[in-house]
Amino acid sequence: MTGTPLPGGFVSTPVRVGDTVRRAPSPRAEYVRRLLDFLAAAGWDGAPRHLGTDDEGREVLSYLPGHVAWEPPAQQPPAVGSDEGVAEVAALVREFHDLTAGTPLAEGHEVVCHNDLSPKNTVYRARPGGDATDGNLHPVALLDWDLAAPGRRVHDVAHVCWQFLRLGPSASDPRAAGARVRLVCDAYGLGDSDRAELIEVVLWWQERCWRGIEAEAEAGEPHAVTLRATGVLDSVRHAAHWVAAHREELEAGVRHGG
Repeated sequence: MTGTPLPGGFVSTPVRVGDTVRRAPSPRAEYVRRLLDFLAAAGWDGAPRHLGTDDEGREVLSYLPGHVAWEPPAQQPPAVGSDEGVAEVAALVREFHDLTAGTPLAEGHEVVCHNDLSPKNTVYRARPGGDATDGNLHPVALLDWDLAAPGRRVHDVAHVCWQFLRLGPSASDPRAAGARVRLVCDAYGLGDSDRAELIEVVLWWQERCWRGIEAEAEAGEPHAVTLRATGVLDSVRHAAHWVAAHREELEAGVRHGG
């Protein structure tokens, strides 16, 4: 495909062509198109615009300038893992959840969920009056809506906690990690009943992820074979084991803030 390849993709390889991004259509392309058109009509700037298809049959999306955190965690800008940065991601998620609540796109569920929220799918830019090179970045938009579907608010909030707080062995102190989960819940405004099951939902995501990669790798799916070969499968499985082992401490942190 013509264009400059963009980093980070395992399933698809998007390319940049001028001020647009081109990519092969996903299985849920029609639903995603309707969602992006809805967000555009609502004036929400936190997602790319769907601009149609090109003569190669690729979807055409607007290119959102900024820093996308494709790097390994240790190489990401400080804003990605900071309390302030993570809280702002939670606020972005709340914005699009509230926009989709009660709409036909939600199909009778609470909201439309993104279902793949992570630093590599988040665009960061310098704050007004700041310099992008001095760490003065903040999240402004979310990418890769291919897995978007009707669901519950807690599903996306749990995914934010897993991916942005790196819930797993690298979190080290489970009680402190639980306090940071509480910070995300507060920034989003998550209800008490959802908070009570949030760690369970994190575990659900992690187990679903590693089992899915394992099954697809065994079936010979190229992207899953790559994920297994590069250690992603083991990393997710170890994260799930860590969360399960420290569930009570994490939940205590969520309840009491550390």
